[in-house]
Amino acid sequence: MKPTAILFFRTQSPRHFEGGDWDQGGSCQRIHPLSPQEVGKLFSVDNNGTNVETRLVNQHLYKALDSSVFNVLDITRMSEFRADAHPSTAGGKKHDDCMHWCLPGVTDTWNDLFVARVVNIQGRN
Repeated sequence: MKPTAILFFRTQSPRHFEGGDWDQGGSCQRIHPLSPQEVGKLFSVDNNGTNVETRLVNQHLYKALDSSVFNVLDITRMSEFRADAHPSTAGGKKHDDCMHWCLPGVTDTWNDLFVARVVNIQGRN
């Protein structure tokens, strides 16, 4: 690896299944972004929200990467609000797809965040 390499780690993308996982009848039929209260309920570590795994994994990752050479690209929190941005059953799928994202949209914002971070880092060097 080049000594001038800039290393990034992107945090987990949240899932928005409600009422079960993909193979247990879970769905993501939202048509509007979630409110802060809805995000709190759906992803709460304290209340064992249905999609708590992402937050638990990220808590451990933040600690592990805190003093590392990696720049953490935290896309999780901003993406938690966008339960409306999944393809769901579009395209005739049997199960709701609450893990992947529609384009354009959320992933474009992740790219904007990444580019801004690279520009900021290069500006400091």
